[in-house]
Amino acid sequence: MFNAYRDRVPVMIIAGQQSRALLPLRPFLGADEPARFPRPYVKFSRQPERAADVPAALAEAHRIAMSHPRGPVFLSVPEDDWDRPAEPVAPRTVHGGYTADPGALAGLARALDAATRPALVAGPGVDDEHAVREVAELAERLRAAVWISPLSGRSGFDERHPLFQGFLPPVADQLAQRLAPYDVVVALGAPLFTYHVHTEGPPLADGTELYHLDCDPAQAAWLPVGTSIVTTLRPALRTLTDLVQLSDRPAPEMRPAPEPLPASAEEISPELVMDLLRERLPRDTVLVEETPSHRDALHARLPISGAGRFLTTGSGALGWGLPLAVGRALADGERVVCVVGDGSALYSVQALWTAARHRAPVTYLLLDNGGYGAVKALGRRIGITPVPGTEIGGIDFAALAGSFGCPADRVERPDDLPKALDRALALGRDDGPVLLQIRVPADDSPAYEPWAR
Repeated sequence: MFNAYRDRVPVMIIAGQQSRALLPLRPFLGADEPARFPRPYVKFSRQPERAADVPAALAEAHRIAMSHPRGPVFLSVPEDDWDRPAEPVAPRTVHGGYTADPGALAGLARALDAATRPALVAGPGVDDEHAVREVAELAERLRAAVWISPLSGRSGFDERHPLFQGFLPPVADQLAQRLAPYDVVVALGAPLFTYHVHTEGPPLADGTELYHLDCDPAQAAWLPVGTSIVTTLRPALRTLTDLVQLSDRPAPEMRPAPEPLPASAEEISPELVMDLLRERLPRDTVLVEETPSHRDALHARLPISGAGRFLTTGSGALGWGLPLAVGRALADGERVVCVVGDGSALYSVQALWTAARHRAPVTYLLLDNGGYGAVKALGRRIGITPVPGTEIGGIDFAALAGSFGCPADRVERPDDLPKALDRALALGRDDGPVLLQIRVPADDSPAYEPWAR
Protein backbone atom coordinates (compact mmCIF):
# COMPACT_ATOMS: atom_id res chain seq x y z
CA MET A 1 0.00 0.00 0.00
CA PHE A 2 2.86 2.37 0.83
CA ASN A 3 4.51 1.56 -2.49
CA ALA A 4 1.29 2.30 -4.34
CA TYR A 5 0.94 5.57 -2.44
CA ARG A 6 4.46 6.75 -3.23
CA ASP A 7 4.26 5.61 -6.85
CA ARG A 8 0.77 7.02 -7.44
CA VAL A 9 -0.66 3.65 -8.43
CA PRO A 10 -4.49 3.67 -8.58
CA VAL A 11 -5.20 0.48 -6.63
CA MET A 12 -8.62 -0.34 -5.20
CA ILE A 13 -8.16 -2.29 -1.97
CA ILE A 14 -11.32 -4.09 -0.81
CA ALA A 15 -10.87 -5.60 2.65
CA GLY A 16 -13.17 -8.18 4.13
CA GLN A 17 -14.85 -7.44 7.44
CA GLN A 18 -16.84 -9.60 9.82
CA SER A 19 -20.65 -9.67 9.65
CA ARG A 20 -22.32 -6.50 10.87
CA ALA A 21 -24.25 -8.40 13.55
CA LEU A 22 -20.97 -9.58 15.11
CA LEU A 23 -19.10 -6.28 15.10
CA PRO A 24 -20.36 -5.02 18.52
CA LEU A 25 -18.85 -8.18 20.10
CA ARG A 26 -15.29 -7.57 18.79
CA PRO A 27 -15.30 -10.86 16.82
CA PHE A 28 -12.39 -12.98 15.66
CA LEU A 29 -11.00 -11.51 12.40
CA GLY A 30 -12.99 -8.35 12.95
CA ALA A 31 -11.49 -4.87 12.61
CA ASP A 32 -12.20 -1.89 14.86
CA GLU A 33 -12.43 1.36 12.91
CA PRO A 34 -11.06 -0.23 9.72
CA ALA A 35 -11.20 3.01 7.77
CA ARG A 36 -8.50 4.49 10.04
CA PHE A 37 -5.63 2.04 9.80
CA PRO A 38 -4.61 2.49 6.11
CA ARG A 39 -4.24 6.25 6.52
CA PRO A 40 -2.34 8.36 5.54
CA TYR A 41 -1.28 6.12 2.64
CA VAL A 42 -4.60 6.08 0.81
CA LYS A 43 -6.61 8.83 -0.86
CA PHE A 44 -9.94 7.46 0.38
CA SER A 45 -10.83 5.07 3.20
CA ARG A 46 -14.30 4.04 4.27
CA GLN A 47 -16.56 1.31 5.60
CA PRO A 48 -20.05 2.08 4.25
CA GLU A 49 -22.70 2.71 6.86
CA ARG A 50 -25.23 0.38 5.18
CA ALA A 51 -24.98 -2.55 2.81
CA ALA A 52 -27.01 -0.56 0.30
CA ASP A 53 -24.24 2.06 0.21
CA VAL A 54 -21.53 -0.34 -1.00
CA PRO A 55 -22.03 0.11 -4.78
CA ALA A 56 -21.91 3.91 -4.55
CA ALA A 57 -18.85 3.73 -2.29
CA LEU A 58 -17.09 1.46 -4.79
CA ALA A 59 -17.83 3.87 -7.62
CA GLU A 60 -16.66 6.86 -5.59
CA ALA A 61 -13.45 5.09 -4.59
CA HIS A 62 -12.69 4.25 -8.21
CA ARG A 63 -13.20 7.85 -9.34
CA ILE A 64 -10.94 9.14 -6.56
CA ALA A 65 -8.22 6.58 -7.31
CA MET A 66 -8.16 7.60 -10.98
CA SER A 67 -8.11 11.36 -10.39
CA HIS A 68 -4.79 13.24 -10.27
CA PRO A 69 -2.66 12.65 -8.32
CA ARG A 70 -3.70 9.03 -8.64
CA GLY A 71 -3.25 6.61 -5.77
CA PRO A 72 -4.66 3.74 -3.71
CA VAL A 73 -8.08 3.71 -2.08
CA PHE A 74 -9.47 1.44 0.63
CA LEU A 75 -12.93 0.06 1.24
CA SER A 76 -13.92 -2.24 4.12
CA VAL A 77 -17.01 -4.35 3.34
CA PRO A 78 -18.68 -6.59 5.97
CA GLU A 79 -19.15 -10.09 4.60
CA ASP A 80 -22.95 -10.12 4.86
CA ASP A 81 -23.23 -6.91 2.80
CA TRP A 82 -22.60 -8.87 -0.40
CA ASP A 83 -25.88 -10.76 0.11
CA ARG A 84 -28.02 -7.63 0.61
CA PRO A 85 -30.03 -5.90 -2.14
CA ALA A 86 -28.71 -2.62 -3.54
CA GLU A 87 -29.49 -0.25 -6.37
CA PRO A 88 -27.26 -0.01 -9.47
CA VAL A 89 -24.98 3.01 -9.71
CA ALA A 90 -25.40 5.19 -12.77
CA PRO A 91 -22.24 5.35 -14.91
CA ARG A 92 -20.46 8.69 -14.84
CA THR A 93 -17.45 10.30 -16.50
CA VAL A 94 -15.00 12.52 -14.63
CA HIS A 95 -12.53 14.51 -16.71
CA GLY A 96 -9.48 14.91 -14.48
CA GLY A 97 -6.96 16.87 -16.54
CA TYR A 98 -6.40 20.51 -15.62
CA THR A 99 -3.99 23.23 -16.72
CA ALA A 100 -2.18 25.88 -14.74
CA ASP A 101 -3.04 29.55 -14.72
CA PRO A 102 -1.88 31.00 -18.07
CA GLY A 103 -0.12 33.85 -16.29
CA ALA A 104 1.99 31.42 -14.26
CA LEU A 105 3.10 29.57 -17.39
CA ALA A 106 3.85 32.84 -19.15
CA GLY A 107 6.07 33.89 -16.24
CA LEU A 108 7.92 30.59 -16.41
CA ALA A 109 8.40 30.98 -20.16
CA ARG A 110 9.95 34.42 -19.64
CA ALA A 111 12.33 33.00 -17.01
CA LEU A 112 13.39 30.22 -19.38
CA ASP A 113 13.95 32.60 -22.27
CA ALA A 114 16.16 34.77 -20.06
CA ALA A 115 18.11 31.82 -18.65
CA THR A 116 21.73 31.23 -19.55
CA ARG A 117 21.84 27.57 -18.52
CA PRO A 118 18.39 26.05 -17.97
CA ALA A 119 17.80 22.48 -16.78
CA LEU A 120 14.78 20.21 -16.58
CA VAL A 121 14.34 17.51 -13.94
CA ALA A 122 12.05 14.71 -15.09
CA GLY A 123 10.27 12.85 -12.31
CA PRO A 124 8.06 9.76 -12.26
CA GLY A 125 5.01 11.93 -12.94
CA VAL A 126 6.24 12.53 -16.48
CA ASP A 127 5.94 8.86 -17.39
CA ASP A 128 2.80 8.40 -15.30
CA GLU A 129 1.05 11.19 -17.21
CA HIS A 130 2.39 10.04 -20.61
CA ALA A 131 4.31 13.27 -21.09
CA VAL A 132 7.74 11.90 -22.10
CA ARG A 133 7.46 13.25 -25.65
CA GLU A 134 6.38 16.68 -24.44
CA VAL A 135 9.40 16.91 -22.10
CA ALA A 136 11.73 16.04 -24.98
CA GLU A 137 10.16 18.68 -27.22
CA LEU A 138 10.55 21.36 -24.55
CA ALA A 139 14.13 20.34 -23.79
CA GLU A 140 15.10 20.44 -27.46
CA ARG A 141 13.50 23.84 -27.96
CA LEU A 142 15.38 25.21 -24.93
CA ARG A 143 18.59 23.20 -25.43
CA ALA A 144 18.24 22.44 -21.74
CA ALA A 145 20.07 19.81 -19.73
CA VAL A 146 17.79 17.04 -18.48
CA TRP A 147 18.22 15.10 -15.23
CA ILE A 148 16.16 12.31 -13.64
CA SER A 149 14.87 13.11 -10.14
CA PRO A 150 16.29 11.29 -7.09
CA LEU A 151 15.15 7.69 -6.60
CA SER A 152 12.56 7.99 -9.35
CA GLY A 153 10.32 4.97 -9.80
CA ARG A 154 10.05 5.60 -13.55
CA SER A 155 12.08 7.10 -16.37
CA GLY A 156 10.72 10.36 -17.74
CA PHE A 157 13.31 10.91 -20.48
CA ASP A 158 15.17 8.95 -23.13
CA GLU A 159 18.51 8.20 -21.48
CA ARG A 160 20.20 7.92 -24.90
CA HIS A 161 19.20 11.49 -25.78
CA PRO A 162 22.18 13.88 -26.15
CA LEU A 163 20.61 16.31 -23.65
CA PHE A 164 20.38 13.67 -20.90
CA GLN A 165 22.80 14.32 -18.03
CA GLY A 166 22.16 11.57 -15.49
CA PHE A 167 20.47 10.89 -12.15
CA LEU A 168 20.29 13.29 -9.23
CA PRO A 169 21.48 11.91 -5.86
CA PRO A 170 19.12 11.74 -2.84
CA VAL A 171 21.40 13.84 -0.64
CA ALA A 172 20.95 17.58 -0.07
CA ASP A 173 24.47 18.87 -0.63
CA GLN A 174 25.12 16.58 -3.59
CA LEU A 175 21.85 17.49 -5.27
CA ALA A 176 22.52 21.19 -4.80
CA GLN A 177 26.01 20.72 -6.22
CA ARG A 178 24.70 18.94 -9.34
CA LEU A 179 22.20 21.71 -10.02
CA ALA A 180 24.48 24.63 -9.09
CA PRO A 181 25.62 25.29 -12.70
CA TYR A 182 22.04 26.07 -13.79
CA ASP A 183 20.31 29.39 -13.28
CA VAL A 184 16.77 28.11 -13.92
CA VAL A 185 15.67 24.58 -13.01
CA VAL A 186 12.21 23.23 -13.83
CA ALA A 187 11.15 20.09 -11.96
CA LEU A 188 8.43 18.18 -13.81
CA GLY A 189 6.32 15.61 -11.98
CA ALA A 190 9.06 15.27 -9.39
CA PRO A 191 9.21 15.96 -5.66
CA LEU A 192 12.92 16.76 -6.39
CA PHE A 193 14.01 16.91 -2.75
CA THR A 194 13.69 13.18 -2.07
CA TYR A 195 16.57 12.58 0.34
CA HIS A 196 17.88 9.33 1.79
CA VAL A 197 21.13 10.33 3.49
CA HIS A 198 21.26 13.47 5.65
CA THR A 199 23.72 16.28 5.06
CA GLU A 200 23.69 19.91 6.10
CA GLY A 201 23.21 22.70 3.64
CA PRO A 202 20.57 24.54 1.60
CA PRO A 203 18.45 22.60 -0.90
CA LEU A 204 19.78 24.67 -3.82
CA ALA A 205 22.82 26.83 -4.40
CA ASP A 206 22.55 30.61 -4.53
CA GLY A 207 21.67 31.72 -8.02
CA THR A 208 19.59 28.64 -8.90
CA GLU A 209 15.92 29.51 -9.40
CA LEU A 210 13.46 26.62 -9.14
CA TYR A 211 10.09 26.12 -10.80
CA HIS A 212 8.04 23.03 -10.03
CA LEU A 213 5.14 21.60 -12.07
CA ASP A 214 3.05 18.79 -10.61
CA CYS A 215 -0.57 17.75 -10.21
CA ASP A 216 -0.37 17.35 -6.41
CA PRO A 217 -1.20 20.46 -4.35
CA ALA A 218 0.24 18.80 -1.22
CA GLN A 219 3.62 18.35 -2.88
CA ALA A 220 3.56 21.95 -4.01
CA ALA A 221 2.92 23.00 -0.42
CA TRP A 222 5.80 21.13 1.27
CA LEU A 223 8.63 21.89 -1.15
CA PRO A 224 11.10 24.12 0.73
CA VAL A 225 12.00 26.53 -2.10
CA GLY A 226 10.88 27.63 -5.53
CA THR A 227 7.70 28.48 -7.39
CA SER A 228 5.19 25.65 -7.77
CA ILE A 229 2.59 25.50 -10.51
CA VAL A 230 -0.15 22.96 -9.84
CA THR A 231 -1.15 21.36 -13.13
CA THR A 232 -1.32 18.14 -15.05
CA LEU A 233 1.77 17.96 -17.20
CA ARG A 234 0.83 17.36 -20.83
CA PRO A 235 -1.32 20.45 -21.39
CA ALA A 236 1.09 22.62 -19.40
CA LEU A 237 4.14 21.37 -21.32
CA ARG A 238 2.46 21.91 -24.68
CA THR A 239 1.53 25.45 -23.72
CA LEU A 240 5.00 26.13 -22.34
CA THR A 241 6.69 24.80 -25.49
CA ASP A 242 4.58 27.15 -27.59
CA LEU A 243 5.45 30.10 -25.33
CA VAL A 244 9.25 29.77 -25.11
CA GLN A 245 11.51 30.98 -27.88
CA LEU A 246 13.57 28.57 -29.97
CA SER A 247 16.98 28.87 -28.34
CA ASP A 248 20.38 29.13 -30.00
CA ARG A 249 22.28 28.75 -26.71
CA PRO A 250 25.02 26.08 -26.72
CA ALA A 251 23.71 22.63 -25.89
CA PRO A 252 25.14 21.03 -22.73
CA GLU A 253 27.93 18.52 -23.12
CA MET A 254 26.79 14.94 -23.50
CA ARG A 255 26.92 12.61 -20.55
CA PRO A 256 30.24 10.69 -20.61
CA ALA A 257 30.06 7.08 -21.76
CA PRO A 258 30.81 4.46 -19.09
CA GLU A 259 34.40 3.30 -18.89
CA PRO A 260 35.23 -0.09 -20.46
CA LEU A 261 35.38 -2.96 -18.02
CA PRO A 262 38.62 -4.79 -17.26
CA ALA A 263 38.45 -8.44 -18.25
CA SER A 264 37.91 -10.96 -15.46
CA ALA A 265 37.87 -14.72 -15.82
CA GLU A 266 36.79 -15.40 -12.25
CA GLU A 267 33.88 -13.16 -11.23
CA ILE A 268 30.79 -11.72 -12.87
CA SER A 269 30.56 -8.04 -12.03
CA PRO A 270 27.18 -6.28 -12.00
CA GLU A 271 28.64 -3.90 -14.60
CA LEU A 272 29.27 -6.83 -16.94
CA VAL A 273 25.65 -7.92 -16.57
CA MET A 274 24.44 -4.43 -17.48
CA ASP A 275 26.81 -4.18 -20.46
CA LEU A 276 25.58 -7.49 -21.85
CA LEU A 277 21.97 -6.45 -21.34
CA ARG A 278 22.62 -3.17 -23.14
CA GLU A 279 23.89 -5.13 -26.14
CA ARG A 280 20.96 -7.56 -26.13
CA LEU A 281 17.78 -5.83 -25.03
CA PRO A 282 15.62 -4.12 -27.66
CA ARG A 283 14.95 -0.44 -26.99
CA ASP A 284 11.28 -1.16 -26.29
CA THR A 285 11.97 -3.76 -23.58
CA VAL A 286 9.93 -3.38 -20.41
CA LEU A 287 12.46 -3.41 -17.56
CA VAL A 288 11.51 -3.87 -13.91
CA GLU A 289 14.33 -3.18 -11.44
CA GLU A 290 14.77 -3.89 -7.75
CA THR A 291 18.47 -4.26 -7.09
CA PRO A 292 19.42 -1.50 -4.64
CA SER A 293 23.03 -2.66 -4.38
CA HIS A 294 23.59 -2.30 -8.12
CA ARG A 295 21.21 0.46 -9.20
CA ASP A 296 24.11 2.81 -9.91
CA ALA A 297 25.60 0.25 -12.30
CA LEU A 298 22.27 -0.11 -14.08
CA HIS A 299 21.81 3.65 -14.41
CA ALA A 300 25.36 4.10 -15.67
CA ARG A 301 25.45 1.28 -18.21
CA LEU A 302 21.90 0.33 -19.25
CA PRO A 303 20.08 3.36 -20.69
CA ILE A 304 16.29 3.28 -20.78
CA SER A 305 14.40 4.47 -23.84
CA GLY A 306 10.68 4.76 -24.40
CA ALA A 307 7.69 5.70 -22.31
CA GLY A 308 6.42 3.16 -19.81
CA ARG A 309 9.48 0.95 -20.23
CA PHE A 310 11.09 1.25 -16.77
CA LEU A 311 9.50 0.49 -13.42
CA THR A 312 10.97 0.35 -9.95
CA THR A 313 9.82 1.34 -6.48
CA GLY A 314 9.75 4.97 -5.47
CA SER A 315 9.32 4.09 -1.80
CA GLY A 316 12.29 1.88 -0.97
CA ALA A 317 10.10 -0.82 0.58
CA LEU A 318 11.61 -4.14 -0.53
CA GLY A 319 9.67 -6.89 -2.29
CA TRP A 320 8.16 -4.77 -5.06
CA GLY A 321 10.02 -6.19 -8.06
CA LEU A 322 8.99 -9.85 -8.43
CA PRO A 323 5.19 -9.32 -8.19
CA LEU A 324 5.33 -6.05 -10.13
CA ALA A 325 6.91 -7.88 -13.06
CA VAL A 326 4.13 -10.48 -12.98
CA GLY A 327 1.43 -7.82 -12.98
CA ARG A 328 3.04 -5.83 -15.78
CA ALA A 329 3.49 -8.92 -17.94
CA LEU A 330 -0.07 -10.14 -17.42
CA ALA A 331 -1.54 -6.68 -18.00
CA ASP A 332 -0.02 -6.13 -21.44
CA GLY A 333 1.08 -9.59 -22.55
CA GLU A 334 4.58 -8.29 -23.33
CA ARG A 335 7.67 -10.09 -22.12
CA VAL A 336 9.15 -8.27 -19.12
CA VAL A 337 12.76 -8.39 -17.95
CA CYS A 338 13.11 -8.08 -14.16
CA VAL A 339 16.55 -7.38 -12.66
CA VAL A 340 16.30 -8.13 -8.94
CA GLY A 341 18.66 -8.60 -6.01
CA ASP A 342 18.72 -11.68 -3.84
CA GLY A 343 17.71 -9.74 -0.73
CA SER A 344 14.79 -8.05 -2.48
CA ALA A 345 13.61 -11.35 -3.94
CA LEU A 346 13.28 -12.95 -0.51
CA TYR A 347 10.56 -10.46 0.47
CA SER A 348 8.14 -11.78 -2.18
CA VAL A 349 9.65 -14.95 -3.62
CA GLN A 350 6.20 -16.57 -3.72
CA ALA A 351 5.48 -14.36 -6.74
CA LEU A 352 7.41 -16.95 -8.75
CA TRP A 353 4.57 -19.40 -8.05
CA THR A 354 2.07 -16.88 -9.41
CA ALA A 355 4.24 -16.26 -12.46
CA ALA A 356 4.47 -19.98 -13.16
CA ARG A 357 0.79 -20.67 -12.55
CA HIS A 358 -0.33 -17.92 -14.93
CA ARG A 359 2.56 -18.42 -17.39
CA ALA A 360 3.50 -14.78 -17.04
CA PRO A 361 6.11 -13.86 -19.68
CA VAL A 362 8.85 -12.67 -17.32
CA THR A 363 12.61 -13.18 -17.51
CA TYR A 364 14.00 -12.82 -13.98
CA LEU A 365 17.70 -11.96 -13.71
CA LEU A 366 18.59 -12.40 -10.05
CA LEU A 367 21.89 -10.82 -8.99
CA ASP A 368 23.06 -12.88 -6.02
CA ASN A 369 25.70 -11.17 -3.88
CA GLY A 370 24.90 -13.27 -0.83
CA GLY A 371 23.47 -10.52 1.32
CA TYR A 372 21.85 -7.14 1.74
CA GLY A 373 24.65 -5.23 0.01
CA ALA A 374 22.99 -1.82 0.10
CA VAL A 375 22.37 -2.13 3.84
CA LYS A 376 25.99 -3.11 4.39
CA ALA A 377 27.10 -0.15 2.28
CA LEU A 378 24.98 2.19 4.38
CA GLY A 379 26.53 0.67 7.49
CA ARG A 380 30.01 1.43 6.17
CA ARG A 381 28.98 5.00 5.48
CA ILE A 382 27.75 5.61 9.02
CA GLY A 383 30.51 3.61 10.70
CA ILE A 384 28.70 0.37 11.53
CA THR A 385 30.53 -2.74 10.34
CA PRO A 386 29.58 -5.47 10.18
CA VAL A 387 25.82 -4.91 10.07
CA PRO A 388 24.09 -7.85 11.80
CA GLY A 389 21.63 -9.92 9.80
CA THR A 390 22.79 -8.90 6.34
CA GLU A 391 24.51 -12.15 5.31
CA ILE A 392 22.12 -14.48 3.47
CA GLY A 393 24.51 -16.48 1.31
CA GLY A 394 24.07 -20.07 0.21
CA ILE A 395 20.48 -19.84 -1.04
CA ASP A 396 19.88 -21.87 -4.20
CA PHE A 397 17.41 -19.56 -5.92
CA ALA A 398 17.38 -21.71 -9.05
CA ALA A 399 16.19 -24.71 -7.04
CA LEU A 400 13.73 -22.52 -5.12
CA ALA A 401 12.27 -21.18 -8.37
CA GLY A 402 11.99 -24.72 -9.70
CA SER A 403 10.03 -25.75 -6.61
CA PHE A 404 7.49 -23.05 -7.49
CA GLY A 405 7.25 -24.35 -11.07
CA CYS A 406 9.43 -21.64 -12.62
CA PRO A 407 12.24 -22.95 -14.87
CA ALA A 408 15.62 -21.68 -13.69
CA ASP A 409 19.35 -21.81 -14.26
CA ARG A 410 22.46 -20.61 -12.43
CA VAL A 411 25.64 -19.00 -13.75
CA GLU A 412 28.84 -18.15 -11.86
CA ARG A 413 31.58 -17.58 -14.47
CA PRO A 414 31.88 -14.64 -16.89
CA ASP A 415 32.49 -16.95 -19.86
CA ASP A 416 29.16 -18.68 -19.28
CA LEU A 417 27.08 -15.54 -18.87
CA PRO A 418 26.50 -14.46 -22.52
CA LYS A 419 24.97 -17.79 -23.57
CA ALA A 420 22.93 -18.04 -20.38
CA LEU A 421 21.51 -14.57 -21.00
CA ASP A 422 20.79 -15.41 -24.63
CA ARG A 423 18.74 -18.43 -23.58
CA ALA A 424 16.81 -16.49 -20.93
CA LEU A 425 16.12 -13.53 -23.20
CA ALA A 426 15.13 -15.60 -26.24
CA LEU A 427 11.79 -16.60 -24.74
CA GLY A 428 8.65 -15.01 -26.14
CA ARG A 429 5.33 -13.83 -24.81
CA ASP A 430 3.87 -17.37 -24.77
CA ASP A 431 6.78 -19.12 -23.06
CA GLY A 432 6.09 -18.36 -19.40
CA PRO A 433 8.62 -17.27 -16.77
CA VAL A 434 12.27 -18.17 -16.34
CA LEU A 435 14.82 -17.24 -13.67
CA LEU A 436 18.58 -16.91 -14.10
CA GLN A 437 20.55 -16.75 -10.85
CA ILE A 438 23.75 -14.77 -11.48
CA ARG A 439 26.42 -14.94 -8.81
CA VAL A 440 28.13 -11.55 -8.34
CA PRO A 441 30.82 -10.58 -5.80
CA ALA A 442 29.78 -9.89 -2.23
CA ASP A 443 30.44 -6.57 -0.50
CA ASP A 444 31.18 -4.67 -3.70
CA SER A 445 28.12 -2.45 -3.69
CA PRO A 446 28.98 1.19 -4.43
CA ALA A 447 25.64 2.29 -2.98
CA TYR A 448 25.98 5.48 -0.90
CA GLU A 449 29.64 5.95 -1.82
CA PRO A 450 29.02 8.44 -4.66
CA TRP A 451 26.66 10.30 -2.34
CA ALA A 452 29.34 10.65 0.33
CA ARG A 453 31.72 12.59 -1.88
